[in-house]
Amino acid sequence: MAKLVDAHGLGPCGETLGGSIPLFGTENLYKKTGSSYNWQFMSKKSQDPKIQTQKRYSFERKADNAIVLSVIVPWLELEAIKEKKIEELVKAVEIPGFRKGNAPKKVAQEKLSKEQIREEILKKVLSEEYVKGIKELNIAPIVNPRIHIEVFEDGTDLKFTAETCEEPKIELKNYKEEVKKVTAKGRIVVPGKEEKKVGLDEILNAILMTAEIIIPKILIEQETNRLLSQLLDELKKLGVSLDQYLLSRGKTAEQLRAEYDERAEKDLKLEFLLRKVADEEKITVEQKDVEDALNSIKDEKQKQEIAKNPYLLASVIRQQKTLDFISKI
Repeated sequence: MAKLVDAHGLGPCGETLGGSIPLFGTENLYKKTGSSYNWQFMSKKSQDPKIQTQKRYSFERKADNAIVLSVIVPWLELEAIKEKKIEELVKAVEIPGFRKGNAPKKVAQEKLSKEQIREEILKKVLSEEYVKGIKELNIAPIVNPRIHIEVFEDGTDLKFTAETCEEPKIELKNYKEEVKKVTAKGRIVVPGKEEKKVGLDEILNAILMTAEIIIPKILIEQETNRLLSQLLDELKKLGVSLDQYLLSRGKTAEQLRAEYDERAEKDLKLEFLLRKVADEEKITVEQKDVEDALNSIKDEKQKQEIAKNPYLLASVIRQQKTLDFISKI
């Protein structure tokens, strides 16, 4: 599916945020399509831990409020991790004439590839150092990071960056006056899916007139990826190819992705704006609200599936409560 998207120029719709090593159980819609490794050479001077003057963790904030965490791991620490990983790996090596794990270390180690050892080191170091870094710098990410290896060579410090973002900051002024101009014509939430969608757009447009919010590009890309993956799944069920769909829409793959980027940004703005309104108006969800919502679902299989994630259900309920509140302003 990811190859299908890439082949049509939709971008890394199926790509893991972070190269070839997913850190935190990234959703299935993010599959590996390539590597972000970029090997570079460092001088012998930079290999000396005594000369290491750079901070282990640092970060910069981009114009769209995305955060780029920079991490430096001393090569002496990497050597210790490497030795430990080799000891673990050789135990699984099978050598004719020896029981599994009992072959001489030197013989077993010859069966290990350099890339295999490097991958094991990265699996351990990237996730651990990322977590330590965001904790030390008081960063509260809301998306999985996009990892980029800058330097990773024998005898040198490991340098990598992790791009992520925090929840966007929003400034709401007197949004109620703008909403009143819309609701004066009637209730915003009305029966019918299409009519309701129009209502949501009107709410967003009304609040946006008084709100200041910037959605980080990395967050927009993630939402676009999710929406495109969802579209591809729907097309597959219908037996429709992406080429056929694009032809029916009279669009190129690039135009479709641009359309979904715009949709993703608007959806995210709406979500965060409604959350901000809910916070300011102290709109909450009680346990009874969740139970009532679950009990209203007739399909038992669907009910069990939704019950697995009560926090998501509570979020949906809170959003609807917020829409109801706004519609009565």
